[in-house]
Amino acid sequence: MRESFARLVAAALVIAAAAVPAHARTVRILMENLVLRPADTRAKVGDTVEWINDDMVAHTATARSGDFDVIVPSKRTASFVLLKVGTVEYYSRFHPIMKGRLRIKP
Repeated sequence: MRESFARLVAAALVIAAAAVPAHARTVRILMENLVLRPADTRAKVGDTVEWINDDMVAHTATARSGDFDVIVPSKRTASFVLLKVGTVEYYSRFHPIMKGRLRIKP
């Protein structure tokens, strides 16, 4: 009976560990003077992208694919967890000259 319980607990731990990204990190992108830095960013599924707005006006991070649309108020930050692999082009709806690219790997 104890051996069965121990196997059940071990299996549960393996499943829980697999559900959490092994190397999730926070990728920071600065919004300053109507420019994204870096404009071309590499990340992995499970990473969090944090946009830091250092401008006096609000911006958005809006994926052309519709995957996300994040409003970033002036002097604030906003974030989004990357959920799928691919290259995502995004821009600010308020300032379309602000363009960026996320290259998301597994």
